[in-house]
Amino acid sequence: MSHNHEPEGHSLPIIRLAGVHKSYDLGSTRVPALNGIDLEICRNEYLAIMGPSGSGKSTLMNLLGCLDTPTSGLYRFHSEDVAAMDDNQLARIRNREIGFVFQSFNLLPRADVLRNIELPLIYAGVSREERIERAREIALQVGLESRLDHRPNELSGGQRQRVAIARALVNRPAILLADEPTGNLDSRTGAEIMELFDQLHARGNTIILVTHEEYIAHHARRLVRLHDGLVASDVPGTKRVAGTATQPITPGA
Repeated sequence: MSHNHEPEGHSLPIIRLAGVHKSYDLGSTRVPALNGIDLEICRNEYLAIMGPSGSGKSTLMNLLGCLDTPTSGLYRFHSEDVAAMDDNQLARIRNREIGFVFQSFNLLPRADVLRNIELPLIYAGVSREERIERAREIALQVGLESRLDHRPNELSGGQRQRVAIARALVNRPAILLADEPTGNLDSRTGAEIMELFDQLHARGNTIILVTHEEYIAHHARRLVRLHDGLVASDVPGTKRVAGTATQPITPGA
């Protein structure tokens, strides 16, 4: 799947959703979660998705991450129709095209940092030598080079989230998808993790951030708010406009 298909000076969307609905069956009742989402996300965007509980944030994140498929409507990933993909194709996208960062880290407790980072490369069939080289390279990018032989229970919360981010990045995915990435961290550590996301975006990574925290969302360059399963607003973020955020933004990012 080629990533380099955009014409010079124009960025085609990596992700395109058109009229996307998603419903769930609870007993004999059909419960709508998304009610017609239209959304395009291009390379190197930094997007925050916000909304109250029940607005459809988690459902949308699961669809974007190919963990679920729409009930109706169109989802194209790199111009390919996700609904037409089989389980193997969806698994391949999840492993190679999307890097997931979760609130709860989801690390292997008995594996050291290096092993946790290289895990997606094992699934992708990459040779051991290349796995170790790439895992070390990514660990350096996120400031973990001195912790490679530590297990998760020997790390702070911030270091564990850095391991999770490194694991998400090691396959060089098209998109980094982060669900409440600072939810289990204190405010100072959360600020450090958000500064890391800012640096990753500056290096060219495409980031989709799902959060309920306004000051976290202000790191993004674009803010999409959901309400009742619809896009209520889609506006540029406040990050680049000095003094407009409601909380201090990490300097130097």
